Amino acid sequence: TKPVIAHSLDYFDKQPSISAIIIVLADFFIDKMADLLSTVKTPVHIVGGGATRQDSVRAGLCKLAGLPDAEGIDYVAIHDAARPLIPLGLLDQLIAATNMTSADAVDDSKIIGAVPILPIADSVKTVTPASPPPQELAGRLVTGGIDRSLLGAAQTPQLFRRQAITDLHNEFADNDGFTDDCSLAEAAGFQVIGISGAKQLMKLTDADDFAILTHLANAVMTAPRRVQTTDQDMTTETRLGTGFDVHKFSDEAGPIWIAGIKLDSDRKMLAHSDGDVGLHALCDAIFGALADGDIGAHFPPSDPKWKNADSAKFLKFAVDRVAARGGSIINLDLTIICEAPKIGPHRDAMRQRIAEICGLPIDRVGVKATTSEGLGFTGRGEGIAAQASASIAIPAAPKPTASMSTASISARPSAPETSGTAS
Repeated sequence: TKPVIAHSLDYFDKQPSISAIIIVLADFFIDKMADLLSTVKTPVHIVGGGATRQDSVRAGLCKLAGLPDAEGIDYVAIHDAARPLIPLGLLDQLIAATNMTSADAVDDSKIIGAVPILPIADSVKTVTPASPPPQELAGRLVTGGIDRSLLGAAQTPQLFRRQAITDLHNEFADNDGFTDDCSLAEAAGFQVIGISGAKQLMKLTDADDFAILTHLANAVMTAPRRVQTTDQDMTTETRLGTGFDVHKFSDEAGPIWIAGIKLDSDRKMLAHSDGDVGLHALCDAIFGALADGDIGAHFPPSDPKWKNADSAKFLKFAVDRVAARGGSIINLDLTIICEAPKIGPHRDAMRQRIAEICGLPIDRVGVKATTSEGLGFTGRGEGIAAQASASIAIPAAPKPTASMSTASISARPSAPETSGTAS
């Protein structure tokens, strides 16, 4: 059985934009985290929580402020780890919203964050008070109704400008009456922009919630990847992108990676990451279809974070960028150009691996191979090249997105909270 907090850990760990994870826990639970963290690739920092949610968030922010690169971190996302099913692309939408102006804003300079808001479908009623207030409402008189069109349920992660929300938590350290960080910002006179929330972001509070979330988690894991727009009648367009990548052989002996498959070779590839020309070409093809830069822009080779990185993470990021724009991949086609190793015996394994990474049926993935007939650097056996094409379906009016370069999360089991940072 997968612990609830592991879902949030997996989500943030698989985001290439996230560089650090801060987990805020009750002291008694810290020793139990070792097994969960054994497979996490992103650096993790753990700090003990406080008596209240607000104390725990402040502890996470203080830990964040003490990191060596804290001054370069512009944003912090605070997430409740009891909300395990974070939708794809949500963080991108939050940071994009934080940097947008709002027609409803009194002063755009006062906007310091963004929060997912879920519309309330049920009629909202007021009831007679009770002292002390019980959780059970049965037997209490209904005294009126509230216009639900003006109401929404705040969810997490909630994203803020890091320095602003850190200063507010320190300023209001003696006032623990805030139910979330958005309320704290509002009380201080700042403004927060809402984005569309999601039903799958429901919070685990009782056994009924657990049953619903278990069903949703199983559905997500077993269903093929599908991306739906909020408007079923929205016009979509088909886009095509191409990608090309080259890597030179090094003088060091060892295996190589091509299209997600490890192959025997007498020479390794000379590369900052794992040197997978096939997956790199596919990434650029997808980025090209999105008009979203290239692999070097998203994963600069100058960044030590990507040293020896698994290129499957890059391709997953590219696929998630399509999902964040409300689109879906139609098909991928890859051609490997080399004299050796032979690609034919591994073709089906490569197709299968690419399909797994992208959440596609294998019949939407093509892998081919050719030589350059002894011509050029590939013909001389100096390196390997790959070219790829990608076709995607995307809404004609895509939602704006933005990338995050770093992030961290924090949580504690009694009221697990997750805080993330982005620059």
